[in-house]
Amino acid sequence: MADKKQLKVTYVRSVIGYNKKQAKVLEALGFSKLGQTRLLPDNASIRGSLFHVKHLVKVEEEI
Repeated sequence: MADKKQLKVTYVRSVIGYNKKQAKVLEALGFSKLGQTRLLPDNASIRGSLFHVKHLVKVEEEI
């Protein structure tokens, strides 16, 4: 399990005023409240989703 990298993602900015698709992306990633932090697997699909909402979240790499 130590060889699998994870991303520590924190929801830091509200989606109010942004595209509704971005709200759906955050919901699909498992976020429901501002300030939530999730550990997500580091793979291409997650990184692609995070690219679309990079202005709304803070991402840190965890080992």
